[in-house]
Amino acid sequence: MTNSTRVPCFILAAYFEPGVFKYLYFVIVMLLYILTVCANLFLIVVICMNRSLHEPMYIFLCSLFVNELYGSTGLFPFLLVQILSDVHTVSASLCFLQIFCVYTYASIQFSNLAVMSYDRYLAICCPLQYYKCMTPKKVAILISLTWLYPFLAIFILISLSVPLQLCGNIINKVYCDNYSIVKLACSDTTVNNVYGIVYTLTTVILVLLIFYTYIKILQVCFSGSKQTRQKAVSTCTPHLASLINFSCGCFFEIVQNRFDMSSVPIMLRIFLSTYWLTCQPLFNPALYGLNITKIRVTCKSVVFGKM
Repeated sequence: MTNSTRVPCFILAAYFEPGVFKYLYFVIVMLLYILTVCANLFLIVVICMNRSLHEPMYIFLCSLFVNELYGSTGLFPFLLVQILSDVHTVSASLCFLQIFCVYTYASIQFSNLAVMSYDRYLAICCPLQYYKCMTPKKVAILISLTWLYPFLAIFILISLSVPLQLCGNIINKVYCDNYSIVKLACSDTTVNNVYGIVYTLTTVILVLLIFYTYIKILQVCFSGSKQTRQKAVSTCTPHLASLINFSCGCFFEIVQNRFDMSSVPIMLRIFLSTYWLTCQPLFNPALYGLNITKIRVTCKSVVFGKM
């Protein structure tokens, strides 16, 4: 393909011919998507309908579940279409739209986890000032920032990638990826690389701040009574597990982008590249639904009609 800013479509080269297993893969992905949507939607409804859950912690959780729906919808329907398709191509406009959805999902995820860690820090380390600090107005502002900042940051990222002159149109992934498109560029990508590094460093700093917050929380917990320790650990464990799981998934994706993985079996490469987008939206509802007592009890009440 000649240098052009108007690539009509991209070819997703990571797909392989599954043969007789095509429909089996389709059913598995479809079931995962249905399960993800049902689990997240159920918990959103439970939190919204139960007034006892209208507290900052559960409102932030509701925002997290909404983001899981958003992220999984940005990937699963696309995967389902590609699995059944014989030609794995995607139009340039749809490709950039998917990049926007996937990248904003990841950014919102980290922002949400950061806000949740701040909320737990205030609740455990400054309990007497918690409701004074975490007012409904402040909760609304934090949720707005959680969503608006990623949309703005990724919009700028996409705006820098769209005008690039490309020398090819082959992406070695099963979904569209901004870094893969930048690597195809014939024109200067200095601005893209600098912005990408700054954005990545910002995310890394955010993750480190989250871990630092939980270290401070655990220090307070272990200096208190046994009951305080148990309550705090049971509350913080799901947050930490979610953060570690998502961070590991993103790490797998970064490694695949930066290093040659041709020696790794293709099925394993596909699993590692989609783990953070397919497993996390299902992991969080199960994690929070089973580990946070108030949500677990409320869910049982809803299911068995004892509300």
